[in-house]
Amino acid sequence: MTRFFPWVVTSVCVVILAAWAPLLDAALAPKRSILDNGLVLLTSQQRSLPMVSIELLIEAGSRYDNEEGVANLVARLLTYGTKRRSALQISDTVDFIGASLSASCGEDAASVSLTILKKDLATGLDLLADILTASTFPQEEIDRQKQAVIAGIKAREESPGSIAQRRFAAALYPQSPYGRPVEGNEASVKAISQASLQEFYQRFYRPNRAIMAVVGDISQDELIRALNQSLRSWTKGEPRGNPLVPSTIGEAQVIRVNKDLTQANIILGQQGISRENPDYYAIQVMNCILGGGGFSSRAMDAIRNERGLAYSVYSYFSAERSRGSFELVMQTKNETALEAIRLAQTEIRRIREESVTDQELSDAKDYLIGSFPLRLDTNRRVASFLVQVEFYQLGLDYPERYSDLIRKVTREDVERVARQYLHPEKLITVVVGNQKKIGEN
Repeated sequence: MTRFFPWVVTSVCVVILAAWAPLLDAALAPKRSILDNGLVLLTSQQRSLPMVSIELLIEAGSRYDNEEGVANLVARLLTYGTKRRSALQISDTVDFIGASLSASCGEDAASVSLTILKKDLATGLDLLADILTASTFPQEEIDRQKQAVIAGIKAREESPGSIAQRRFAAALYPQSPYGRPVEGNEASVKAISQASLQEFYQRFYRPNRAIMAVVGDISQDELIRALNQSLRSWTKGEPRGNPLVPSTIGEAQVIRVNKDLTQANIILGQQGISRENPDYYAIQVMNCILGGGGFSSRAMDAIRNERGLAYSVYSYFSAERSRGSFELVMQTKNETALEAIRLAQTEIRRIREESVTDQELSDAKDYLIGSFPLRLDTNRRVASFLVQVEFYQLGLDYPERYSDLIRKVTREDVERVARQYLHPEKLITVVVGNQKKIGEN
């Protein structure tokens, strides 16, 4: 009985949380509008704290790179100098008003996050407008950020988990930007010029390529008036890009990377689905049973609980707009790596071939529905969530519909999607570890 105790606790918690789900949509009360410059604006007025959280997504990710690493470096440099403010002045302003301001870059989009007190909102919006319309990319800051990016690249080259992820992505998407690191590589970063950064910024950082979510102590009308004033000089540019579908998907293979480690880092994966796939919810339930449900999942039970081969075993489907991947990730001793891989393959085959139980189905649904509100426990998380809802065109009533979408999944749906989307014969297997101790298949 002890082995199942974590799931008992989790089940009690998620049943309680599930009761919140119908209240989410009313509590968030999100509203959508489009400004004259094309910016999509999502708002959720929350008066509980005198704070405002802003999340901005711009379709300016690394998939648009002409030179590897440009998009990432542009995002990093947004807060390091504008026509009106130096990097130090931007930092001092943020510190003085007790705000937080950050920018980052992914494969499809860049993002800017700002959290600020309501009384300082005008200052915050002025600062936000400044970095979106007047960043200058000073050469001395470019040089500093290049050094920081290269240091990060070198550090990731020593991280076994990062090595495994990079090799898996490169193998799955061999002729696509999605198979390359967002940061680029050391040589590409060194070669980036100031002109390249400015050209990328001017071309892609445009309001009609952007989604902004604002959550906090401000109404939609107040916000629109403020944004029309602060962002009046931010003008339209190229329209948003169409989803980029990888032209080639990598074939099944085993990739071994020799590293003097006591633990082997392992990924078994393959092509997944795009976010718009109608089977998305059935796949989430299926994966929860396979490896996404923590201590209750089949893979965790077989590999950790029964045989003690690994501390962490989990699987997930990463579903993006135009593509997706499935990964089962684990770490184990070098000497037991091959056995752990065999067991993982067995569980992938088993969920395709054997029926799931009613209890497994019920527990997986409870877990997914009950944990959903935890994504929305702060204003910043709500803002980030709303941006993603718009990006994937899920509809503002998505929080209200989510529980029904999961509840409608049947055992037959789970079995069908397991057979349709899991392909043991197509798995790309990456093993980073001491290959001498791991041995041969």
